[in-house]
Amino acid sequence: MRRVVITGLGVITPVGNDVKTTWENLLAGKSGIDLIKSFDTSQHTVKIAGEIKDFQPEMRFDPKAIKRLDRCVQLCLWATHDAIQDAQIDLEKYDKDRIGVIIGSGIGGLATWEREHTKFVNSGPSRVSPFLIPMMIPDMTSGYVAIQWKLKGPNYTTISACASGAHAIGDAFRAIRHGDADVVITGGSEAPVTPFALAGFSNMRALSRRNDAPQQASRPFDQERDGFVMAEGAGTLILEELEFARKRGAHIYCEIVGFGATGDGYHITAPAPEGEGARRSMKRALDEAGCGVQGIQYINTHGTSTDLNDKFEVKAIRDLFGDHAKNMALNSTKSMIGHTLGAAGAIEGVVTVLSIRDNVVHPTLNLENPLQECEGLNLVTGERLDISIDCALSNSLGFGGHNATLCYKRFVT
Repeated sequence: MRRVVITGLGVITPVGNDVKTTWENLLAGKSGIDLIKSFDTSQHTVKIAGEIKDFQPEMRFDPKAIKRLDRCVQLCLWATHDAIQDAQIDLEKYDKDRIGVIIGSGIGGLATWEREHTKFVNSGPSRVSPFLIPMMIPDMTSGYVAIQWKLKGPNYTTISACASGAHAIGDAFRAIRHGDADVVITGGSEAPVTPFALAGFSNMRALSRRNDAPQQASRPFDQERDGFVMAEGAGTLILEELEFARKRGAHIYCEIVGFGATGDGYHITAPAPEGEGARRSMKRALDEAGCGVQGIQYINTHGTSTDLNDKFEVKAIRDLFGDHAKNMALNSTKSMIGHTLGAAGAIEGVVTVLSIRDNVVHPTLNLENPLQECEGLNLVTGERLDISIDCALSNSLGFGGHNATLCYKRFVT
């Protein structure tokens, strides 16, 4: 099997519009969650979210073109631009047929759909934009990346709710490993902070209602958690076949060595009892990686701050890792940026890669009274934890019972 390495990273999140700023703020334990400023929430029960600050896409892209791109695609292009720059790869030098794009998005252009539907209801069919469909459909995240850089390899979007970004990275890993591509631009993007989506998630009682204390609202694994905080963002990783990367003298962050994907087959929103689907997903990733439970030092958990998800993910970790569970560092990036849905697995993938690079795990914010199920586990709280990391997992678990686990490993020649 061909080896797959990561050579470029790009993110845009509620705590930073680039990798450096995001990473520094995560290590410092800074929250990007606040009262929603992009629209009037006076009629909403939930009034908080993780919104991106000072986003100016016209700094990089044609202002006329931006008007025809949903925010979800704009965020994706922003993160991808940074990842390509970071990888220092001149895409014009290589066979475009061997460069793929696989990017996940759970919802896609929801803001466009809402805006155009309002026009339809209020003013009739003739007022609906002819760009509605290409702006709305989720596959335009990967479609526009390919168009922007004229890439001709495997190109599609994964849609598996909160596991979309992780599934995209896993598919990209497999595409290179099995020889379908030499380079794949992969990750996830989501822009779900809209009035309609906020109402939907709120009415199903999935969201935290701590409007009076936004930065304390996302509380993964804490006894006082009351739901997740919706957020927007994007993450992009450049994956390359090892020899291809070596030949062009690329900087290598780390290696992807395992991918596990399972289904719960249980419920539209609740995870399978005891987290058995998540356990099988992690086991599959470990089996492919060949490192065994003892080889893992860190898990970036799905950690949403919801009742069953947090409890069952911890149960899955305990069941799979046994006595070794207490030796691993665990954290949740969502405690600071909120839940970016289809982009979560990609953003958290970038965070996991940076943790391996720097041998450090960022803290989990607001974890003051851990669940009883967490007793004895090394949940990183308060301050960053310096720890030697050779191999780490990143979990993503989506509505509908979609589970994905990625295994990242320090690169050794």
